[in-house]
Amino acid sequence: MKRYVYINDDESSKELYCDNRISNRKYTLWNFLPKNLWEQFSRFMNQYFLLIACLQLWSLITPVNPASTWGPLIFIFAVSASKEAWDDYNRYLSDKKANEKEVWVVRQGIKKHIQAQDIHVGNIVWLRENDEVPCDLVLIGTSDPQGLCYVETAALDGETDLKTRIIPSACMGIDFELLHKIKGVIECPNPDKDIRRFDANLRLFPPFIDNDVCPLTIKNTILQSCYLRNTEWACGVAVYTGNETKLGMSRGIPEPKLTAMDAMIDKLTGAIFVFQIVVVMVLGIAGNVWKDTEARKQWYVLYPDEGPWYEVLVIPLRFELLCSIMIPISIKVSLDLVKSLYAKFIDWDFEMIDQETGIPSHATNTAISEDLGQVEYILTDKTGTLTENRMIFRRCCISGIFYGNETGDALKDVELLDAVSGGSPDVVRFLTVMAVCNTVIPVKSKTGAILYKAQSQDEDALVNAAARLHMVFVNKNANILEIRFNGSVIHYEVLETLEFTSDRKRMSVVVKNCQNGKIILLSKGADEAILPHAYAGQQTRTFIEAVDQYAQLGLRTLCLAWCELKEDEYQEWSLMFKEASSTLVDREWRIAEVCQRLEHDLEVLGVTAIEDRLQDGVPETIETLRKAGINFWMLTGDKQNTAIQIALSCNFISPEPKGQLLLIDGKTEDEVFRSLERVLLTMRITSSEPKDVAFVVDGWALEIALKHYRKPFTELAILSRTAICCRVTPSQKAQLVELLKSCDYRTLAIGDGGNDVRMIQQADIGVGISGREGLQAARAADYSIGKFRFLKRLILVHGRYSYNRTAFLSQYSFYKSLVICFIQIFFSFISGVSGTSLFNSVSLMAYNVFYTSVPVLVSVLDKDLSEGTVMQHPQILFYCQAGRLLNPSTFAGWFGRSLFHAIVVFLITIHAYAYEKSEMEELSMVALSGCIWLQAFVVALETNCFTIIQHLAIWGNLVAFYVINLIFSAIPSSGMYTIMFRLCRQPSYWITMFLIVAAGMGPVLALKYFRYTYRPITI
Repeated sequence: MKRYVYINDDESSKELYCDNRISNRKYTLWNFLPKNLWEQFSRFMNQYFLLIACLQLWSLITPVNPASTWGPLIFIFAVSASKEAWDDYNRYLSDKKANEKEVWVVRQGIKKHIQAQDIHVGNIVWLRENDEVPCDLVLIGTSDPQGLCYVETAALDGETDLKTRIIPSACMGIDFELLHKIKGVIECPNPDKDIRRFDANLRLFPPFIDNDVCPLTIKNTILQSCYLRNTEWACGVAVYTGNETKLGMSRGIPEPKLTAMDAMIDKLTGAIFVFQIVVVMVLGIAGNVWKDTEARKQWYVLYPDEGPWYEVLVIPLRFELLCSIMIPISIKVSLDLVKSLYAKFIDWDFEMIDQETGIPSHATNTAISEDLGQVEYILTDKTGTLTENRMIFRRCCISGIFYGNETGDALKDVELLDAVSGGSPDVVRFLTVMAVCNTVIPVKSKTGAILYKAQSQDEDALVNAAARLHMVFVNKNANILEIRFNGSVIHYEVLETLEFTSDRKRMSVVVKNCQNGKIILLSKGADEAILPHAYAGQQTRTFIEAVDQYAQLGLRTLCLAWCELKEDEYQEWSLMFKEASSTLVDREWRIAEVCQRLEHDLEVLGVTAIEDRLQDGVPETIETLRKAGINFWMLTGDKQNTAIQIALSCNFISPEPKGQLLLIDGKTEDEVFRSLERVLLTMRITSSEPKDVAFVVDGWALEIALKHYRKPFTELAILSRTAICCRVTPSQKAQLVELLKSCDYRTLAIGDGGNDVRMIQQADIGVGISGREGLQAARAADYSIGKFRFLKRLILVHGRYSYNRTAFLSQYSFYKSLVICFIQIFFSFISGVSGTSLFNSVSLMAYNVFYTSVPVLVSVLDKDLSEGTVMQHPQILFYCQAGRLLNPSTFAGWFGRSLFHAIVVFLITIHAYAYEKSEMEELSMVALSGCIWLQAFVVALETNCFTIIQHLAIWGNLVAFYVINLIFSAIPSSGMYTIMFRLCRQPSYWITMFLIVAAGMGPVLALKYFRYTYRPITI
């Protein structure tokens, strides 16, 4: 589908397209309550609790006051709704600020000041320096005579370098005074979220130009949320507005990630639900049998001879309400609260602040911290993630001569400096490609020094290296480049730029030498993208050897080439290129096909070698995490040899003979299959040996393996602890993450650039490095860190602590609910299996919401081992990866403990207080007191590291229990009048509490002592 934007036409587009009002709100004032309730009740557990609460409104079956369920339910829903409302209100304020910003637009040929929300598609918008762009614009004019402007796109893609934008060729030369009268039509695609692509055409109406088609690209646009910099003014036509801008289309709530612990909690909840149904059915049948047999013999039980048809359901439904607390209503709120605190601990960790840049670590996703402690595979990018992404030109090979091999720095190589000063033709052409074949913008500082604004660190290194070798890129004036070499000035006119893509793996420029009129094609790219296109007869063996030699040193390589073009050859090709550039369907593919027709018969000039140093602490971090049982895969777009050398230098793989590298290669399906089978066979044989075996695969072989031999490749992935995947595309990175996830491994992906975003979003945990490639990866990730070395602390400290604390909190939540529920069930056996509740409604509500929740929430401060111990002994992470603290076995232990404690509390209470003069409320309070005392000691027993806060929470909560109940006992209408006063004065009450604690905790302590002394856990 296409969109036709009529320039400066206020009426034609106004009704077709939306205005520029931005709305990121989820709710309105009128739909908040119904929409929020619908969302909350879309969850199974909330539906279950709502059903229980509704059943309690039926007075015939409810054993307790409905407030005991409705109170906590309303409180929990109110907390969730308040959080949603607050977040939405902040979004509303942000939208309001953006919508009411003042901007200049042209209306009916006159410039007017209006609010940004009133901009319509087709309006001409004027911007001044440092203005924020209010919507997506196609540039039609700037203050620069050559039609250039500079924009800062950090808010859009995280990249901090200024980008150059240029007005379309059709608008060149239009006078400033005539811009507000311009008329025409822009033919563009419907709104999408691709911020790197805009395939459109422009036609200006007479008298400006006679309906000639002018192709538009992303370089002719400035997008919403960018800022105009270093440009006095610019104006453009609004093509996408409001929530239809590229930024607006890319906004959205990412799909929530389910942690392994959340999945286990859901399974355990399901098991408890099934158990509850079985208990309810058994007790319901028993209750009906007792009612029809024994109950009618008792004079005080007044059952009618004939009841309604639903009478048989009354007792089962009573037990359903009585047993509903088996599933703790507060578990989700408790987990959400502590997970938010885990995320804050990461934000507040001063040891994870990058001292060089001042960048702190940040948890964007607050729900998955415990998954960090269960990571099994880390998939990492190389450049900028393991390395610093600070490119330094080190060596080169020009026409078969190696420079920099002796000194390690070609810029200090006397032989190369002599060749430059002597004007060697081969060296001059080589340096010309380095200086001209790029998208760099030279900018003069106030001191007169030339600074280069580059979108790629490689280009920046090459242009600066050329400048140090006296081939200085001085100025760019529209399409004219000014180069100064050894005192002379050379001008080149850029005719076409053939941009780099991940598929082509090269970039080229077609330039015209303004001195002699020659048209030249300059190219640079990966060796496999340049060397096969050398002219017939050129010997490329030396260049292949140079690439291999540099790769062995871990250097990044690029091949440089050029080719002289004939005038008619260029003109013929230019027409095809223009046609491909103006198509709206498959433009990128069409352009690549046309580029292929020109980029052949190249004369390869040489090879450059650029060093990208390892970040500090990378080898130590990888070694430590390997000891923790974590497997590493490197996914990079670099050459195989370069990747292998970096892997060796950072302890990714071990050198021979301790380590072994197995290569998967081939260009055909048969070759890849044979290679894959050979590697797989070796892996099977060596899997039992203590040898560090890794496999290496390139992008081409990987594509074939994933498409045709997925099953054997999956087996290889399971067997291998280490893999190096070279020359892979962003989509292949995401595919590899998905492959490991399909094998039920917990994956963590880490990267620093836009090409890592898909991999990061696909992984169970995404970590972005706030690096020199911008913030795209960091913004898309669940966690952002300043350097790779902080990953060690993120996983071993924060991940492990989060896992331990969540495992205890979730199981304890079930335990405390099961204890009270089992006591209710036992009480039913001495109350005619009638479903009568032992505890009153207030006590039940306070028990769930307050008495047992406060002590356990401070478990977020608990540390079983010091941070230093964990970092020194990373093997401790093994039990987290194996899920040893939360699984059906550990849950069965807590289940058994709750059953045992319920038996202890019930039997001791009944034998101590179930005599004729005891009141029901007295018995209830004694049993409740026993539960509170037991659970205080359970929390104390499970706490590893006490602080003042934890002591206050555990023992202060116990004191608060008595204070609250003494207050209630002083109120005549409370139903508990004088009960707690009477109990506290009785020595038998305190003896009962002592017996409950001794009988309940004695066996638990003995079991723990036996386990830790005679059956310690092996890691």
